[in-house]
Amino acid sequence: MMRPALPPAVAFEAAENEGSNPTRQPTIGDLIATRLSRRDLVKGLAAVSVATELIWPEALAAAPALDKPVPDNQAASFDFVELPVAPYSETHRVAEGYDADILIRWGDAVLPDAPAFEPGKPDPAAQMKQFGYNNDFLGFIPLDGSASHGLLVVNHEYTNGELMLPGLAPRSDKNADFSAVTREIVDTEMMAHGGSVIEIRRENGKWQVVPGSRYARRITAETDMAISGPAAGHDRMKTSADPTGTRVKGMLNNCAGGVTPWGTWLTCEENVNGYFWGKDPDAPMTRDERALARYGIPGEWYAWGQHHDRFNVRREPNEPNRFGWVVEIDPLDPASTPVKRTALGRFKHEGAGNIVNRDGRFVVYQGDDERFDYVYRFVTEGKVDIANRTANRDLLDRGTLSVARFHADGTGEWLPLVHSQPNKDGQVWLSEAFGFKDQGDVLIHTRLAADMLGATRMDRPEDIDVNPKTGKVYVMLTNNAKRKATETDAANPRAENLFGHIIEIVPDGGDHAAPTFRWEILLKCGSPEVAEVGATFAAGTTANGWFGMPDNCAVDADGRLWVATDGNQPKRTGRADGIWAVETEGAGRATSRCFFQVPIGAEMCGPCFTPDLETFFVAVQHPGETLDDAETASTFEKPSTRWPDFKDGMPPRPAVVAITRKGGGKIAG
Repeated sequence: MMRPALPPAVAFEAAENEGSNPTRQPTIGDLIATRLSRRDLVKGLAAVSVATELIWPEALAAAPALDKPVPDNQAASFDFVELPVAPYSETHRVAEGYDADILIRWGDAVLPDAPAFEPGKPDPAAQMKQFGYNNDFLGFIPLDGSASHGLLVVNHEYTNGELMLPGLAPRSDKNADFSAVTREIVDTEMMAHGGSVIEIRRENGKWQVVPGSRYARRITAETDMAISGPAAGHDRMKTSADPTGTRVKGMLNNCAGGVTPWGTWLTCEENVNGYFWGKDPDAPMTRDERALARYGIPGEWYAWGQHHDRFNVRREPNEPNRFGWVVEIDPLDPASTPVKRTALGRFKHEGAGNIVNRDGRFVVYQGDDERFDYVYRFVTEGKVDIANRTANRDLLDRGTLSVARFHADGTGEWLPLVHSQPNKDGQVWLSEAFGFKDQGDVLIHTRLAADMLGATRMDRPEDIDVNPKTGKVYVMLTNNAKRKATETDAANPRAENLFGHIIEIVPDGGDHAAPTFRWEILLKCGSPEVAEVGATFAAGTTANGWFGMPDNCAVDADGRLWVATDGNQPKRTGRADGIWAVETEGAGRATSRCFFQVPIGAEMCGPCFTPDLETFFVAVQHPGETLDDAETASTFEKPSTRWPDFKDGMPPRPAVVAITRKGGGKIAG
């Protein structure tokens, strides 16, 4: 696509709106008419008129039950009795015939000398040895080749201070009140971020944490880390504490992730903007500040900048550039230094679905979790050496990061984010003339570089995973209520997309390094019983089977897709968040079934299987958080649930749940 010439450094000038993408790519008039059927188009236009009146249509909660059996010609590959959905419950719920046991909770011991959990007491020294808050991504790494013994790696995304400690107001990204947030509280929150490595073993059918494990590790917002790849040592990465631009303290807001074939953990920094202070609405913005604004920095969601200068951009303007990366950690070596791999780009990372390409190169798919942001792919320069683990140590430092452009005819292309490289029309956009001095600049400002190339603006790309059986790639697009009717396109066909959709990408020729791909929308989410929504679940989907807001996902060893949701609530969809099993092949394609639901206020995260498919680990995040339609806020003193302990004085505690089949056997089959 030829683009008009732009004045120098325009990429940096276009970032006035905090956390938003100001670019405008092809609209409905360019794309949708050639891709959508007449029936889909009529549905989409009808949805626009309804959604403008009801942001979260209450009609969905009252939709009539379907409860129809799956037809014989749509036989499911998932063998389990579907869980009847509920708007909310005080505890978690799982399909009949399965046990769902708490494996580890916030505050439980990780390191051998961790003290016992004391509710309501801020204690950074204790928290740095205990399991962190809001567990998200989970990854299982077998030990000794066993599916019953291994390491579980866990992201700790963020904290809910109002549920953790007494006397704190609910966190708000607009009108936050930090008057009661002391330095001790902030430091406790910092220690609750990051990640955990725990050794686990299954004995007598039940999983347990191995106490005193030599692998046990806590990573926090203060853990020493290395910076590698093209942005390492860049001037924009240097601070007063690190004039080399090659070392940084900690990782923030780690959401989804991945595990590599050589047994390392890829943990992804997402909403890092919320930790930084320094807003000054009266001061004219510099070019660098406009670049930060493209990432929503400073966000001022937390009080960290009140007590730590490095989280105040007026004092350390480059510190935000050191966050928003993929971090590689070796769980098998607790003394190893985590490494921020800058070649994979800087944005609000959600996931690192990966596969070894047929030519031996390693491919990582990534989403940038914000409305109107992008889908990315990274292809290494070198090849994976499975026989020699150490040979892959720096594999992720060299390769090509690309951003996706989806075409209306069901094809797509990967646009390389390479400094000074001409596109197919001979135009060089990522050059000093347009504000990018070198490849480090391109990667530090990945969003701005993708804007310049005309990537497709997506409806909140969250987790991405690759089917090991078919090679297909599944992209979770959670929602985008801000998309206008004039901004729809083939890959994002619904205006005010409240319920999200799932895209399936097929690499051309089965080559994940190919410059082009094909794509389809696997599902448009929401209630099939409300025509205006335009959902496209298959006819065999029951009233329990449909869902909204796909977020995390997992493809199991049999190639079956499992979807975790974020945002389903009584007011929105008449159901709590949970896990749904989704058919992707055959006559039952786009049929979905409910398997698990979280307790009230919680989000479903981290779906992860053992290699033998006999255990399904899931992460329950922020149980007890205030629902949208609640009359009063949920707090430490009066939470909406005390899951999973249900003891007076004990707050709700994010936890990992191990799901197994009663009597043993493979999950769902």
